[in-house]
Amino acid sequence: MNDLSPLAARLRALPPSCGPVRLIAVDGHAGSGKSTFAARLSAALDDAPVLHLDDLAAHGSFFTWVDRLQEQVLGPLERGECARYAPYDWTARRFGAPRGLEPAPVVLIEGVGAGRRALRPRLARLLWMDLAAAESWERGRRRDGPALSEFWDGWTAAEAEHFSADPSRSHADALVRQLPVGYELLEGPGTEAGANHSVTERERSTPSY
Repeated sequence: MNDLSPLAARLRALPPSCGPVRLIAVDGHAGSGKSTFAARLSAALDDAPVLHLDDLAAHGSFFTWVDRLQEQVLGPLERGECARYAPYDWTARRFGAPRGLEPAPVVLIEGVGAGRRALRPRLARLLWMDLAAAESWERGRRRDGPALSEFWDGWTAAEAEHFSADPSRSHADALVRQLPVGYELLEGPGTEAGANHSVTERERSTPSY
């Protein structure tokens, strides 16, 4: 599918999962294309807000951002309030000035670990970018260049440890595969879906969108 509007329509029709918000996670390995897909999906959703988990992570604590996410983002959204979070500056190595995030009908949360155990109860859908770790990491290294090689060495070790302890793919509602043009969406392997995560009959009968 090159046109993401059918997917956007289905996401809008879901019941809210976090206060008035339908929280949609886009997870996958670093370098798998999460940011690009989330940006395109946001556009199809009339510029739905996108929270990048890179803004909540930090050097030395790649995956210990759950408390910040809860306090600065999820708590306010659950109350129907505007969230305010301090994005991390990876160059200056410090958190910056607060940024607002409105409780829109659909909010995308994008990044490695977006579908982790602590977040799943608040998700309306979990989408997994279905590209293997090795290929994703190689794409990321090519993108960032040799200057960040040492950073990537540390990141890949931390990511592998995270997904070993707290996998996301096995809980995904849909797998997103990038094609030469557009994307293919397949039913995800998640088998423990609750009311917010159940796959509709239409989605079961339609292997790609």
